[in-house]
Amino acid sequence: MPADRGGQVGGSSMDGWKLLMEKIATNALHDSDVRYDAPKCDEDTRVEVTNELMEWMQDRTAPQRLLCMTGAAGAGKSCLQQTVAEKCGESGILAASYFISSTDPTRNTAEPVIPTIAYQLGLHNSALRRSIGTAIERDSLVFKKSLVAQTTALIVRPVENLRRMGVDLSSLPYVILIDGLDECISTDLKRKAEDRQEELLTAIRQCLLENDLPFRIFIASRPEWAIYTALQPGGHLHDLAYHIQLSDKYDATADMRRYLWRRFKEIGLQNHNPQWFSENEVETLVEAGSGQFIYVATVYKFISERRTTPRARLEAVLRWTPHDGQAARPFEALDALYYSILLAAKEAYEAVDTHRGRDFLLLFRVFHVNINNFYTTAFIIRHSADRLSALLRLEPQAEETLVSDLRSLAALEKDEDGELRLRLYHKSFSDFLQEPSRAKDLFVPESRVYMHLARCLMRYIMDCPLDFDSLPAEWDGLPLSKLQRGCLSHAIKHLPCFLASPTIALDDDEVVSFTQNGGWQKVDKLCPLLISKDPYIFQEVWSPSFHQVFDKLKDRKPETAAVIKGFATNWDNNFKRLKARRWD
Repeated sequence: MPADRGGQVGGSSMDGWKLLMEKIATNALHDSDVRYDAPKCDEDTRVEVTNELMEWMQDRTAPQRLLCMTGAAGAGKSCLQQTVAEKCGESGILAASYFISSTDPTRNTAEPVIPTIAYQLGLHNSALRRSIGTAIERDSLVFKKSLVAQTTALIVRPVENLRRMGVDLSSLPYVILIDGLDECISTDLKRKAEDRQEELLTAIRQCLLENDLPFRIFIASRPEWAIYTALQPGGHLHDLAYHIQLSDKYDATADMRRYLWRRFKEIGLQNHNPQWFSENEVETLVEAGSGQFIYVATVYKFISERRTTPRARLEAVLRWTPHDGQAARPFEALDALYYSILLAAKEAYEAVDTHRGRDFLLLFRVFHVNINNFYTTAFIIRHSADRLSALLRLEPQAEETLVSDLRSLAALEKDEDGELRLRLYHKSFSDFLQEPSRAKDLFVPESRVYMHLARCLMRYIMDCPLDFDSLPAEWDGLPLSKLQRGCLSHAIKHLPCFLASPTIALDDDEVVSFTQNGGWQKVDKLCPLLISKDPYIFQEVWSPSFHQVFDKLKDRKPETAAVIKGFATNWDNNFKRLKARRWD
């Protein structure tokens, strides 16, 4: 029996089908009215990735029936999904599509997903439609059940009924598209959004992949927790899914350049001024986009605003520096995206009981500043991620947890030395973090970062588990791990420079406490072990920094300043004696 794309709904199942229609999210359809003119790929852009997607869709013999495409925020996943949906629709293989959006309350939860997909499947075959309607009449509370139960009742059993009726399932449209899994939220206060996302993935695996059904399913998402863990080795989708990591596999730079050239030429034709922009200006915008399509799309949307002068808007983008009261805000949409992702990550991190009392934004900003080095009065300092976590008094691999909900914006990657460091996908995200008018209440000033790290260095020294009355003769003989010795060395060498830095407003109480509790005495005992490794640092850099700290404190905390002054003078003399012995 061939597929049937029309026909009336007959019999008593009409009531069941009507109940289904009350539960669907029409805004989630790829061709819904609210998604009129939805962003999609230009004809000659994203060609390679689009071809790979379509080849996978059309190859029904491929063993994996699930394709997961993950990528950074703004990488163009939704544009690709829309493009694929239209191509599949034109070729008659699109069974269903569902575009999730966190900002649309009709399609930002998991509840309508299965009913909406079932509705679209039923449109393609009248017998399937009747079977779905009958299932709902049999159990009208099916919509209140788990996603697995809904998928089984509304999709799996009705399709299996078709098979028993002799319908050739291969004649049915078979591609199911789900976009924006990461934007699926939870309305249940007892369950997190990622729990609902995980439940949807589980329903797809158990019901649609582990049964002999004809569907090929394409899911696009930022690499947030639910899909990220499912696709990792050991994850329940790792062996079942064909995984495309969009941001890593495909460089969109050339496509971004073509996109801007085409759009800017169109503006020139409309305004009878084809020379209104330059090649260098396009290159500047492409470079600023860091390979993320959302940047150039945002720029174009701002420049092409009606009743404005394109040239003036382009210059506003190129010269834009945020300041209070500024009317033009070309990256307002981009900032809203960054804000929502960063806020969600903060709330998720700080909700964990073992993270109670931690400031997520401050910790992440420390790692962010570390990307481009810490600048003190004497050093340019850059830490590996594991060392920075240890210096911040965090548990091992805390850096992984810190970025776990920011994988659409950032990643931990090994550098040329094999050390793990933070990488931001978007340069514009780094700009956002550094500007209070853009980050708003999520902004953390750099001075707080430096002061927090200085505080952590003092605490690291104070909490060091050593017997200071019986230290070994050499630094490498300290009964500490290599990481601990490295952290302690950095704490001792860099603490005076951090405290002396003009970017830091000293926390007097912390310095006083460190001094009164013997912090400098511990440093004093450890210094001889470090001098032989790098005497220049101590003589030319470290000791002068102490005098600068003294100058900062002498009026506010004269007693503490005097202790530091005595310590600095003592080491000045020691360095001079050491230099004299070496000279002799």
